[in-house]
Amino acid sequence: MASHSAHHATGWAAGMIAAALVAQAGAAGPWHSGSLVAFIAGVAGGTAPDWLEIAWWSRARRLWITHRTATHWGVGWVAALVFAYGSLGRAHPFAAALFGFACGGLMHLLADWPNPLGVPWIWKRHSLNLWKSGRCDLLVVALAWAGACWVARPLWAPRVAPLTHWLHAFVR
Repeated sequence: MASHSAHHATGWAAGMIAAALVAQAGAAGPWHSGSLVAFIAGVAGGTAPDWLEIAWWSRARRLWITHRTATHWGVGWVAALVFAYGSLGRAHPFAAALFGFACGGLMHLLADWPNPLGVPWIWKRHSLNLWKSGRCDLLVVALAWAGACWVARPLWAPRVAPLTHWLHAFVR
């Protein structure tokens, strides 16, 4: 498991990725509100797989579901991401928020994947088994931000083909 700080930092990177992809898809809306919503939801989604496990309704605040089970299931996060991306620009009011939240959740899983506990991507838990929990947080955060800069690069270098050209071909 990446540290709490690493999940927050990678969540900010996921928010940037979500905002950039919403803008590239032409679904940012007036005053780029869709990108802002996607960014905020991405930041929240970066820690969501962990806080969704907590029983907020009880005084004990214990886990109501075992750690790294249903809330860390890769298929669910990828399905939410694909569904939300396909809904962008089609007048679905929560598409940008769901897209950002799913970006953050998926980034969380990618940050947890290298350690021995791994994440349940499809049917069973899988680990890259590269390092123990919390050992390479700086590397994880740096990779997340490098990915965010790469995805957002068409916004500041318009001659570069946006990632959405490839995403449109895959989703539609």
